[in-house]
Amino acid sequence: MFKLVKFLKPYRLSVIAALLLIFLQALSELFLPTLMANIVDIGIVNGDTPYIIKLGGQMLIIALVGTSCAILSSYLSAKAALSFGRDLRSAIFRRAEDFSLNEFDKIGTSSLITRTTNDITQVQHLVIMSLRLMARAPMMAIGGIVMAFTRDAKLSLTIVFIIPLISLGIVVVGKRVTPLFRLVQTKLDKLNHVVRENLTGVRVIRAFNKENHERTRFDEANHDLTNTTLKVNKLMAALMPVMSLTLNFATIAVIWFGAIRINSGTMQVGDLMAFIQYVMQIMFALIMVSMMFVMIPRASASAVRINEVLETIPEIKDTNNFIEANKQDGLVEFNDVTFSYPGAEEPTLKNITFRAEPGKFTAIIGGTGSGKSTLLNLIPRFYETNSGIILVDGINIKDLTQKTLRNKIGFVPQKSVLFSGTVLDNIKHGKENATFDEIQEACEIAQATEFIYNMKEGFESVISQSGTNLSGGQKQRLSIARALVRKPEIYLFDDSFSALDFKTDARLRAALINQTKKATLIIVAQRVSTIIDADQIIVLDKGEITAIGNHKQLLNSCDVYREIVSSQLSEEEIA
Repeated sequence: MFKLVKFLKPYRLSVIAALLLIFLQALSELFLPTLMANIVDIGIVNGDTPYIIKLGGQMLIIALVGTSCAILSSYLSAKAALSFGRDLRSAIFRRAEDFSLNEFDKIGTSSLITRTTNDITQVQHLVIMSLRLMARAPMMAIGGIVMAFTRDAKLSLTIVFIIPLISLGIVVVGKRVTPLFRLVQTKLDKLNHVVRENLTGVRVIRAFNKENHERTRFDEANHDLTNTTLKVNKLMAALMPVMSLTLNFATIAVIWFGAIRINSGTMQVGDLMAFIQYVMQIMFALIMVSMMFVMIPRASASAVRINEVLETIPEIKDTNNFIEANKQDGLVEFNDVTFSYPGAEEPTLKNITFRAEPGKFTAIIGGTGSGKSTLLNLIPRFYETNSGIILVDGINIKDLTQKTLRNKIGFVPQKSVLFSGTVLDNIKHGKENATFDEIQEACEIAQATEFIYNMKEGFESVISQSGTNLSGGQKQRLSIARALVRKPEIYLFDDSFSALDFKTDARLRAALINQTKKATLIIVAQRVSTIIDADQIIVLDKGEITAIGNHKQLLNSCDVYREIVSSQLSEEEIA
């Protein structure tokens, strides 16, 4: 938790001002019982009305000052805490943006969302409560004890016995609930994960009539979270009645022993009234502390999870001695590259060596799980290689900044990703300052113009979240247009034509070849028809390159390629 205090430093003036105002508020509240005691013991006993009016006026002024301090301190503490939460969310978001895909896989998307929202909210609430209550409680408790001793030292012994008992109860409950709160946040992650899968996979769930199965999964995660939360709340709920009972017994003890002292003439009625109020202030201060102990364990568990994200060092970082890329060719070279996912027993890619030259169409084909998509993901440094070197224009990609490297690439992923907004907005993700003519040209090459103009608002038509109001082929074509509009030096297509019909596929590839005459074009494909005209075809099998050549050469020399071709084309088409 203390590691996150640095995010409060920019708002230290507001924090200091809030604490000062809380101190003044506490002083005003502590001074009021003394004035009331004087009114009773001097004004009422002696029948001195001017004295009563004078002290009553002073009490009113002090109460107004205390109220003003309370309002202003609440505003400043809320402002500081909310700004703290905003900065913390920004820090997590910026750190997550720097993560490689390995870090995303390790932490989990659902968990990152929970940490950015719910966990930060828990910590933010603790900061607000700390500034409002935690700072005020010690002032009220210590001040109340001091003022109670000034009224009657012997009667104050009742407080000495009560405070340790309450403190012990708070500590015992706090120790038991802290691990449970960590468990609550973990189970909240699991619930978010189930909900996210259900919402994104609703079509598959309905297609296979798995609604009952998914409902059962949700109910299990939901009940698991509920049961753990109930267990925590039962422990916390026991604390407040105990505190209230102790407070009532303390009041009874003070009145009992105070009445004895008044009867013996060693204490006045006003002093007893003031003493009771100070005891109440002390007890309420301890109740405030107990309320904080309700929040501290959960916020501490959340803080640990937040720090895990902030302290995770991205494995892919820009070097301090990066090289400026002067050449604008787009030559891609793999020199003996090996890569394996964390925890994998065998490398996904082994000893990969090839060149993809500008002006040439390079295709990658292979069976499922052969490493085609992984190979493509290594070029923009979505993952870091275990060994070997990847060069772009003769420069090791590790010596280029990630921004420089990715500015040279137009990437179309295997799964089309679109964002909420208009068609125009989505295409401009490729190039923010693209002119309408450039956008229209990219859409024509991607064979997207016709369906865009058939939409009600054309380029201003709104795309729903994840593009659910478009077909798979339409989403692929918009993704391709987004890559084309930036006119990069390297085009990477990861099986990006799978949802297109053969006619559209053929037209798109023909237009694409003309568009990319001076660029490096690398296409991963499952269809042989998509890559049959490639200048070179790289055949992958079990993470290794089996052969490199054009279609005719591979038919004669590569068994793996011949097997793929024969599974898709007839003997007449092969001939």
